[in-house]
Parts: sequence; structure tokens; C-alpha cells
Amino acid sequence: MSFLTLRDGTDLYYKDWGSGQPILFSHGWPLSADMWDAQMMFFAERGYRTVAFDRRGFGRSGQPWTGYDYDTFADDIAQLIEALDLKDVVLVGFSMGGGDVTRYIARHGSARVARLALVSAVTPLFVKTADHPEGPEPAMFEGLRAGLLADRPQFLDDFSTIFYGTNRPGAKVSQGIFKQTLQIALQASIKGTLDCVTAFSGTDFRADMAKIDVPTLVIHGDDDQVVPIEGTGKLAAQMIKGATLKVYPGAPHATCTTHKDQVNADLLALIEG
Repeated sequence: MSFLTLRDGTDLYYKDWGSGQPILFSHGWPLSADMWDAQMMFFAERGYRTVAFDRRGFGRSGQPWTGYDYDTFADDIAQLIEALDLKDVVLVGFSMGGGDVTRYIARHGSARVARLALVSAVTPLFVKTADHPEGPEPAMFEGLRAGLLADRPQFLDDFSTIFYGTNRPGAKVSQGIFKQTLQIALQASIKGTLDCVTAFSGTDFRADMAKIDVPTLVIHGDDDQVVPIEGTGKLAAQMIKGATLKVYPGAPHATCTTHKDQVNADLLALIEG
């Protein structure tokens, strides 16, 4: 197993498969690098170097008490990119991971970055505010935290229904995927899981959008019940100069699984373009 010891002593687990131009994947909440297996296999088999890490507090990484904020997450990515000497890297962020890679560019620049993809991402701002009326009410996130504290395993098991959109007619997701999702989610620190709800719901990335200066693809399902497209994907594509928006009709939040072939094809087109 590969670990990088971060500047505060936290061990960051990562996978590093294949060789060629690097692609760095940042996972969603409350998952780990394993959510990217379909993408990593696809690209590693096609001559790319694929790197995915478990965010601090999640998966096989260390579980510090503090550090669950986007500046820290971005600095963790910077340390990993530098340690592996990744150049001309394609950054791909799913859900809360879209914030990690966006904040990385805002804090560290794009000298090492070739492309950016935001998939079902929380950027530019998730929660509803006075000047961002499209987001969910703050009470929704308070409910998330309350559910996690009351019965984290059952809450996360129930959450998979809207994550994968299986409450919609015709949706097909295997029981194996549901079991794997719960297993991955329960590897995480409950402290990190709770603190990240605060981070991904309330962090404002609108100023970061103007700092993105690489070709960017925004992928979002128009039936995303977790991160609704109107206040996130559509708005991000408008705010990022030259960004391309790909809307997947009827797709849920978990597009990297439910629409993995389409995501892979669209990412490949971005990279080769």
C-alpha cells in the first residue's frame, strides 16, 4: 500500500496505476479512491497514469481530529502532486471532490495542470444563501448531521437510494454496489464525515471560478437529487471561462457508476482535445 505522510503527520493513501500523462481523481463524500475503479482501469489500460487518493479521514488514510476544510484538502493534493512529480495533470473531481481540485487551482495555480473535469460537483456553492437562492436550505445539512449522529450505518445505507437514483422508475443498481458503498463509507472517521458536511455544504467557490484557466468539462445529471444541477453544474459552467457543460438526461448523482461508460468517453474526449 502506498502512503504519503502529509505535513501535519497524517498518512494519505493513494493508488498509482499505469504510465503516461497523469490523471488525478478526487472522490466524493463519504467514499474513497475505490469509487474511481471504472475510470482508473479504463484510462490505465489506454496509456495514462491514473492516481486516486483517500481524502484525509476517509478510506485507508489517517483520521486526524482536524483539517477537514478545503484549504487543507487543496494543500494535501498539492503535496501529493509534488511528491509524485505530476506534470500536465488532468484533475477530475466528483461531488465534494470537485471543490478539492478547484481550490487546488485557486491556491496553487495551474502550472502543473492540463485539464479540469467537475463531475456532479458541489461547485461553485451548494447551500442556499441570500445571493444564491438555487441551493438547498441549510436545514437539509443539519438533517444530514443529525442522521449521521443518530445511526450512521443506517443513514448512509438509506442515502444510497438518492445517491444512485434507485427511487426512480427503471433505475438499476446492483446490491453489490450498495454493499460496497456502505462498506467504503463506514471506513471513514465519523468526525471527518461530519466535518465534511460543513465543508462541502458551506464553502463558497465562486471566487475560485475566475482563477480556473485550463480547459474545463462540467458533467452533471439533470436528475441529481443530492447536488441539484441548477445551483451547481449549470452555474459553474457559466462562471468558468470557456467551460463545456455536458448534461446527462435523467442521470442521478452517482454518474461515475451509473453512467460510467459515458463519463469515461467524455473524459477521454476532454483529454485528447
